[in-house]
Amino acid sequence: MTESGSGSMRASDADRQAIAQRLRTGLDEGRLSIVEFDERLQRAYASTTFGELQSLVADLPEPVPAKPSPEIVKQDRDKKKMVKEWRDWASVTFILVAIWAVTSIASGEPHFFWPMIPMGIWAAVNVASMISGGSDDKKDEKSHFDH
Repeated sequence: MTESGSGSMRASDADRQAIAQRLRTGLDEGRLSIVEFDERLQRAYASTTFGELQSLVADLPEPVPAKPSPEIVKQDRDKKKMVKEWRDWASVTFILVAIWAVTSIASGEPHFFWPMIPMGIWAAVNVASMISGGSDDKKDEKSHFDH
């Protein structure tokens, strides 16, 4: 819900939906009876200002954001690691190609395109890591036993 300095600011449909969700959570947690939930929900959809909406949930705790599952955290970590690997590969590739271009221009003729060797090997390692999952499962398992 949009923060406002004044409870007299007009509320949007999204604001009313957010309050309705908080009321549903209050019902699910047993903080509101079904009758009280229904009454507050009707008032929420009839509200026109933030002040009216806030009064409906003032006695309910603030919602706590859900903690991501360990699998999602691991997937995010692996994705960030892979993006970093490819970004590093691209940076080094740029430097190697620049060195090749400068030496070719300085000598007046194109040299063998040697950057393809380290670029190709590193790219193959990155692709193999992507295919195999690229996680450090053995390292993760070892760290669990070390604690």
